[in-house]
Amino acid sequence: MQLSERFLNLVHQQLNSYEAEAEIEHLVVYVAQSREGLDPSLEPIGEYPLGEKVLPPVESDPELRAPSSDRRWYPLQDGSLLLGALRVERYGSDQDWSNPLDQRLQATAAALAQCLGLEIDRRKLLNEITQQREQVNLMVHQLRNPLAALRTYAQLLLRKLGPESNHLNLVEGLLSEQDQLNRYISALDDLSQAKLPLQKNNISPLLLPPVLSENVNLNIRSLLDPLIDRASVTANVQGRKWFSPSHWPTWSDQSRPVEDGVIAEIVANLLENAFRYSSEGSSIGLWLTEKGLCVWDGGLPIPLNERERIFEKGVRGENSLKSSGSGIGLALGRQLAEDLGGSLQLIIPPKEFDPALPSEGNAFVISLSGI
Repeated sequence: MQLSERFLNLVHQQLNSYEAEAEIEHLVVYVAQSREGLDPSLEPIGEYPLGEKVLPPVESDPELRAPSSDRRWYPLQDGSLLLGALRVERYGSDQDWSNPLDQRLQATAAALAQCLGLEIDRRKLLNEITQQREQVNLMVHQLRNPLAALRTYAQLLLRKLGPESNHLNLVEGLLSEQDQLNRYISALDDLSQAKLPLQKNNISPLLLPPVLSENVNLNIRSLLDPLIDRASVTANVQGRKWFSPSHWPTWSDQSRPVEDGVIAEIVANLLENAFRYSSEGSSIGLWLTEKGLCVWDGGLPIPLNERERIFEKGVRGENSLKSSGSGIGLALGRQLAEDLGGSLQLIIPPKEFDPALPSEGNAFVISLSGI
């Protein structure tokens, strides 16, 4: 078993603390090591005082098997599981072991057993994380091939349709979605390769790093255009009415810092929620004003007692329980918006955000800094 330096240092500190005990001649801590087809071995990991020779495992030292009144063994146990042992040798004496020393040695053995149990759990968890990371690496590698094939097929279809085809926008949408998937795959690859630092003030790490636009001259309109096309197709499939923005404020065309690319992630999550959870057949739209932007639906209003709770991680509204979901999207969206210096709020009914919007339904409003 590979033990951490932190645990080994703890063992040495515990053993060295007996320096003032005049009765003690030698202390050794052993850890049980499994052996294929054989009984476990007790192998030394620390001793006091340090000797010049490397100590052998217990089963290789015949002298340790002989009974001695000056030697005691204290098991390091986790329930009925033997994790190791503490061997204590005292200077030859006809007297019994003192109670205070025996109690102290028992306490030391119990503390080492607890720490060794935690060390074993830590090692097991690290192994599981390593295995999961390797599985993610494999999945990322395997996903790239079919995605590349889909892109090739879409490009071939684009050539066959020609520039005058009415279906041109559908194939271009497929290519756009494939680009988005590639960014997510790259983000997953980054997560599996290295530990990403947490940004200051982040409540928790994001599920995925934001998929930022590769366009240096970033603006809100360019971020939202692909989402509007996707929403229009989704609405058509679901038999809903879709309302694209009829007004683009000046701020939507202004250059924004690249970090604002996460706005697309927030809006994408809000649109997905609207299409998934709003009342069947209700209208859905995206609206921009001088105050900000919102994703609205004309369905049943979210109950009063849920309107703030649904922004908590893991909490889902009553209307969404029949559909799949994790209860993370709104919490993540609010966190991202606040990280940009803005906010994400629920306004009911939508006309409270803008009189041109419906008098029934829900509106998730994103306010941004600098507008």
